[in-house]
This record gives sequence, structure tokens and C-alpha cells, in this order.
Amino acid sequence: MAVWNLGSINADMVYAVPRLPVAGETVAATGLARYLGGKGANMSVAAARAAAHVRHIGAVGADGRWAVERLLEYGVDTRHIDTVDAPTGHAIVAVDAHGENQIIILPGANRAIPGDLIARALTEASPGDILLTQNETNGQAEAAALARRMGLSVVHAAAPFDADAVRALLPLTDLLVLNAVEAGQLRAASGQGPTDLGLRDVIVTRGADGATWWHDGTATEFAARKVTPVDTTGAGDTFTGYVVAGLDRGLPIAQAIAQAMIAASIMVTRPGTADVIPDLRDVQAVMGV
Repeated sequence: MAVWNLGSINADMVYAVPRLPVAGETVAATGLARYLGGKGANMSVAAARAAAHVRHIGAVGADGRWAVERLLEYGVDTRHIDTVDAPTGHAIVAVDAHGENQIIILPGANRAIPGDLIARALTEASPGDILLTQNETNGQAEAAALARRMGLSVVHAAAPFDADAVRALLPLTDLLVLNAVEAGQLRAASGQGPTDLGLRDVIVTRGADGATWWHDGTATEFAARKVTPVDTTGAGDTFTGYVVAGLDRGLPIAQAIAQAMIAASIMVTRPGTADVIPDLRDVQAVMGV
């Protein structure tokens, strides 16, 4: 089986700051580092490190070959990443002393993925594979419709929240993953909560407060592992990548979520994004496997 991830690829410029700035405030950074990032890249790396066969569908600019090479080093199949006439996506990330963050994103090439590239890539998929999408690329609804016709399962991570994108994806989605803020934004935009969406499976993550999985309207709670966070950037992406990898490997969804909770708890103790996502052996060591 395989995970097909139509996902963003970014250069994450991460600034360490003593506190997150408020509107109109200038705060001096105490450090700067560049990491591979983007929700799509993060999820691809997480799924690959969780032992899934991951094929990334995406685009970079001429300045982004380093990111493709990095994905390949981390075990991601990069044959369906195109180089387009747009700058590689990038994010400006401010991380405070408590590990909380603010993020500004330039989509760039992530919004210029050729439609024929998506179609060509998915013709290689097999029934039972998984298509994973987020809201940082173009072509999501078209890809999901094609995937469903081909017998793939569709997982949609509704981040960053976009009401129109979520509405377009819901009829084509098997599993929806969103955080508590996004769940609130969805309710504000549509009046619908997790049990009102007509989906069999919905997961809402709440950071240090754990996560809730709704299956056919029944909620199951998962507690978060207690850690001291250093950087929360990418924790949700790590969680989603691990869940999808677990499902691809045939795990029951509850077991996939439990592993993903541990992976995210390890992730927040490390500064950085895709480059520091934990391996499955790290997760299993915490679990005592």
C-alpha cells in the first residue's frame, strides 16, 4: 500500500524570540535557522518515518531542489514533485521561550502544482491506497474526486482553515483531521460540529489537552503525554502523518492515534520541523515495544 500526499513544500525560516509580537510591535530575534517545512512535507516525512511508503505530489521553484533532495533523504518518493516558474513556498516562523509560535506563509509554487502532474501521479495509485491533502496547495478537490473513483481512501487535514476548501472536500473525505481552533472555525463558518458533518471518522487535536476521535458520532478521548515543549511547530503535522501511516500499515485507527500522540509529544521537545520528526523506533521506545 502507499500514501499519496498532495502537499506543500516550504523553507521554514524559524526565528527564536523572547515573546510573540502583538500588532504593531517589533521584537528582536535571538536566533535564526532554516528547516524543511510546509504541512505537506512535514506529513510526508512523518508518514515515511512511521514506516509508510510515501509518494509526494507537489512543486517547488528553481530555488527549491534542496528541499526535494532532503525529502528523498528522509525516505519520501519525490518523482512527482515538479519544478515550476514560481518561488518555492516559505514560512516565517516565530517561536517564543515557551515553544508557542506564529507563522506567516508565502504559498509560491505550492499553489502552482500542474493539474496534469496530479492526474499522472494518481494513475499509478492502487485501490486501498490513501490520498492525503491539506489546504496549502491547489488541486485538492480534483485529486480527491479522482482518488475516490480509483478506490483510494481520502484523508483531509483542514489546515490552514479554509471554509470553501473544506466544503469542497467533505463529500470526498473519509477521515477529517483538524485542531481545536480549526474545529471552532468550521463551526463558525458552517454551524456544524464533528458529529454533524456526515463523516464516519473525525479527529480533533487539542495540543497538551489530548485529542478526540469521533467514529459514527461516538467520541473516544486520548490523553496527551506530559512533556516540556520547546517548539510546537509541526506537531499537528507529525500527528497526522503518523495516523495516516498507521492506517496504511493496517493498524486500527485507535492504535494509529495512540502512536501519533506519542510522536507529536516527542516532536515538541525538539526545535525545528520536518528535519526533527521522530522515527517509529523513537515512538516504540516510549511505548516500551
